[in-house]
Amino acid sequence: MSGLLLVGDVVTDVVARHAKPLAPGTDTAARIRVLPGGAAANAACWAARSGCADVRLLGRVGAGEAAWHEAALRRAGVRPLLVRDPEAPTGTVVALVDGRAGGERTFLTDSGAVLRLAPADWSARLLDGVGHLHLSGYLFFAATSRDTAALAMADARERGVPVSVDPASTGFAGELGVDRFLAAVAGANLLFPNADEAALLTGLSAPEAAAAALSRRHRLVAVTLGAAGALVAEAGEVVARVAARRVRPLDTTGAGDAFAGGFLAARLAGATVAEAAEAGCHAGAEAVTVAGGRPG
Repeated sequence: MSGLLLVGDVVTDVVARHAKPLAPGTDTAARIRVLPGGAAANAACWAARSGCADVRLLGRVGAGEAAWHEAALRRAGVRPLLVRDPEAPTGTVVALVDGRAGGERTFLTDSGAVLRLAPADWSARLLDGVGHLHLSGYLFFAATSRDTAALAMADARERGVPVSVDPASTGFAGELGVDRFLAAVAGANLLFPNADEAALLTGLSAPEAAAAALSRRHRLVAVTLGAAGALVAEAGEVVARVAARRVRPLDTTGAGDAFAGGFLAARLAGATVAEAAEAGCHAGAEAVTVAGGRPG
């Protein structure tokens, strides 16, 4: 089974790239684009871009925007399995991208329909033909979607399907509480934190130490380090370090999603963890050269 099923957020990104400091109380010139996004959706698109031929995405969106998001996913080679919410709108993220700081971004997030993904939206049949299940960490930040994620993980474990989780947000994970988050994701075989998330979840500032500690809980942990690349820890030891490709960053939105998508596509194709990390870094390097979180 080589299918990849991702469950999580599909959102509308409003990306505002500004070349000067924000000027409170008045105008700041910016280039603004409205794009399809969401961590799970972005990772799905990058997995397809990285060669995975069977990529599926389950998420919940507002009924009014569903067709637009489904079309964008299909164009990217992803099979959309979107639940249309008749009440809540599609989640929206305003990304403020600082053109002076290497494309560093700040998010304003309205989760909308994302966190309303309910256990009734899930079926174990969605795992038919699936070799890996990937969950966006955003699912764990509200009770309804957290229950859905738990159900998906339980069904995956019963079928012997490995599960990965992207912690997604230091802000939201901190609000939920580290212990509660770690308890909720305890069934995952693979974790994809960035360096800040790994530090938050372990209390260890050194990425190597944090990765090693997390890999005692989840067996395999791939920590993204931005321009420094990534490292992989397995069963308490760092087993691979990969350098990032040198590129000129335009927008770092979705770089971690791209890494996860590239990594998972490579693993499903039989790559070693080091080779998968190389593939993830390759996708991440491409991601930061385009606006938004999807392949250009």
